[in-house]
Amino acid sequence: MAEQKESSVLFSLKELMNLEEDRIKQEEQEKRRKEDSATQARMDAERRAREEEEARVRADENRRRAEEQRVREDAARVEAIRQAEIEKARLEAENAARLEQLRHQQEHERHITALTQDKSKKKLTVMVYVGAAVLVLALGGFGFYIKHSMDESAATEARHQQELLEAKAMTDKLNAQLSQQNDNIASLKAEAEGAKDEASRLAAQKKLEDAQKQAEATKHAIGVAAARTGGGGAPAARPTAKANCNCAPGDPLCNCIP
Repeated sequence: MAEQKESSVLFSLKELMNLEEDRIKQEEQEKRRKEDSATQARMDAERRAREEEEARVRADENRRRAEEQRVREDAARVEAIRQAEIEKARLEAENAARLEQLRHQQEHERHITALTQDKSKKKLTVMVYVGAAVLVLALGGFGFYIKHSMDESAATEARHQQELLEAKAMTDKLNAQLSQQNDNIASLKAEAEGAKDEASRLAAQKKLEDAQKQAEATKHAIGVAAARTGGGGAPAARPTAKANCNCAPGDPLCNCIP
């Protein structure tokens, strides 16, 4: 009978030990499960942070490429307009010079015809021919001068427009850069305010001061670029030079006599 009681007690103790071992195993398993869950959550958070940063970088790159493409297209349009204006000015100058030359030539021909009808004015007719030839040469030179002046004016205006376009593109780029710097400043302020220790706070404060200096430099550059877009107007036109008088002495048809 005593042996049965002893066996019963040993069995109960063994059962209790088994239960305790099971409880300990379950606690260890639960602890490992919680650690694994925490590790997985941390890895998921880091992965999401990396994905968000990569998405932000891709978005910034896409914006930069779009801005560069827009600047190139604007420059191409300005260049096309400049070339068209130069060509238009050249054609107008050539047509004006040609028409003026033809008008003077016809006028001289009419006068020459009237003079040749009078045999007593042969000497004057010769002088008219000489004057007409000189006048044609003078008009040709005058037409060339007009064309050259208009080409120079068109080229100057095109350069001015190109400088304005480049200054505007630089201003837009600097504004985008300033916006990013302001976002970074706000983030660094939050980091400094939420720092858990003094070292972290000082490090965040140092980054914040550097970011603020960079933002001030960008603002200064924006001011310089804005001053370029609002610069002075086109240079004053140079006075047109008076054409040299090449008429033959005594030519009654000369039109440069004061």
